[in-house]
Amino acid sequence: MSVEFHIVIPARLASTRLPNKPLADIAGAPMIVQVARRAALAGAAQVVVATDAAEVQRACEAHGVRALMTRADHTSGSDRLAEAVELLGLPDDALVVNVQGDEPLIEPAMIRACAELLAAKAPCAMATVAHAIDDDAEFANPNVVKLVTDAQGLALYFSRAPIPWWRDAPGGGARIQPGAVLRHVGLYAYRAGFLRRFPSLAVSPLEQIEALEQLRVLWHGERIAVHVSPERPGPGVDTPEDLERVRRLMSA
Repeated sequence: MSVEFHIVIPARLASTRLPNKPLADIAGAPMIVQVARRAALAGAAQVVVATDAAEVQRACEAHGVRALMTRADHTSGSDRLAEAVELLGLPDDALVVNVQGDEPLIEPAMIRACAELLAAKAPCAMATVAHAIDDDAEFANPNVVKLVTDAQGLALYFSRAPIPWWRDAPGGGARIQPGAVLRHVGLYAYRAGFLRRFPSLAVSPLEQIEALEQLRVLWHGERIAVHVSPERPGPGVDTPEDLERVRRLMSA
């Protein structure tokens, strides 16, 4: 399937657990550069970093990665993407994939699959990715976002709670019914026209309760298609320990 799409990677320097995270060196280049290089393997029409930090823009350009300066007052990555869409002059029907700036081991095929799914699902404003999980501790962990879908593979709900809840689980408690649980991956494809509208959408109560921005999309009646990946994404970088792990993996 031949689909044209654009990749935008939001990058902010502010991080409480890992200061200056986008500029952390991994295998001889800043992490944000390694993310852009990895994302480029998905075959996008272009890969662009959207940042509010001149240091990040300079680091990207020094390694041949295009970077746009965006406002510093954005409250979410989607808001930053919306500004990037305007700066790039993309038409409303363009497909834009948001790749997180702390995923230097993201699977390129997963990026392309997300874009291709959105292209095939005309009624949907967005697409995202999930994979099956089978670990009860992961299922119960509120830092692991779960989701449920309908018969067409469209998202019904995202939650930090263990869903779906297996009422008759042996022994009770938060237990996984085999083959029934999906973990959400923070990779999104958008139609550019929807991104332009997103900042004007009122924040939803569910979004505030769960601290999950994608619930705003569902709250306003838009649909999100879900690509269920047969594999997990590579590890992301949130902490110094994560950074060392990724450095070892990339050096190997």
